[in-house]
Amino acid sequence: MILITGASGQLGNALVTLCQARGIAFQAVARPNFDFEKPETLSACMAAAKPDFVINAAAYTAVDKAETDQAAARAGNHTGPLALARQCSQRDIPFIHVSTDYVFDGDKGAPYVETDRPHPTGVYGATKRDGEDAILSLGGKAVILRTAWVYAAHGKNFARTMLAAGRRMPVLRVVADQRGTPTAAPDLAAAILAIVGKIEATGWRPDYRGVFHATGAGETTWHGFAAAIFEEAAKLGYKAPAVQPISTAEWPTPTRRPPDSRLNCTKLAQVFGVTLPEWRASLPGIVAGLLALDAPS
Repeated sequence: MILITGASGQLGNALVTLCQARGIAFQAVARPNFDFEKPETLSACMAAAKPDFVINAAAYTAVDKAETDQAAARAGNHTGPLALARQCSQRDIPFIHVSTDYVFDGDKGAPYVETDRPHPTGVYGATKRDGEDAILSLGGKAVILRTAWVYAAHGKNFARTMLAAGRRMPVLRVVADQRGTPTAAPDLAAAILAIVGKIEATGWRPDYRGVFHATGAGETTWHGFAAAIFEEAAKLGYKAPAVQPISTAEWPTPTRRPPDSRLNCTKLAQVFGVTLPEWRASLPGIVAGLLALDAPS
């Protein structure tokens, strides 16, 4: 049985949906019953579920707000996941934890591999890095998956924001000098369940422990992502706005974004035999879902 945390978020929702479709036994938890700022809720959920696996999809994800909300960011990304990982280690069960490309500064100029040294540029990335380090320091059965640019037809994300903005404005300005890879939450959920299946089939192996990169294949910019979103939406009758490319300097934010946060996912394929689809493959279905969900009344 799998315990899924953060069930109300994009990835948690995708995991729940996929487990239901496949008949996989699971228990899903979210706030207020599961809250990293309330450690007693972690113990209660673990005791009630008695899981064989824990997938931690819960996190503090407000990148800019983290700069002034540091205690909550630390609880959501470092001390909270560490406490949950410790309980998994004490029970000798695998703990799958989701991290981020924001542990890197984006200045490498090539896709990052797992052995590259993290160098976050803001509080959000720093708390995620510290969470990774703390979890691995326990020595338990931990799989850490760094992902990026996650979006879905559920929750808040870039695709939903673009479609909403495009309904209001005829012209949108989108940053074109930050590179990365959009990752559809259902694809990431499928990859995680494939990892669970591999561990179940082989038993735990030492090479399963550690950090792995898990994003969609290929690359684009935020501007390229926006253009692709509107291209798919237009096929469904959406009146797309013009999308103008701008520089990061023209769209300042409290936290510096990595200019190039592409992740090399070769290790994930080599160790677990898992690859995610090319980033555009899942875009049409999610755009259709978002348009149906947010259709004007």
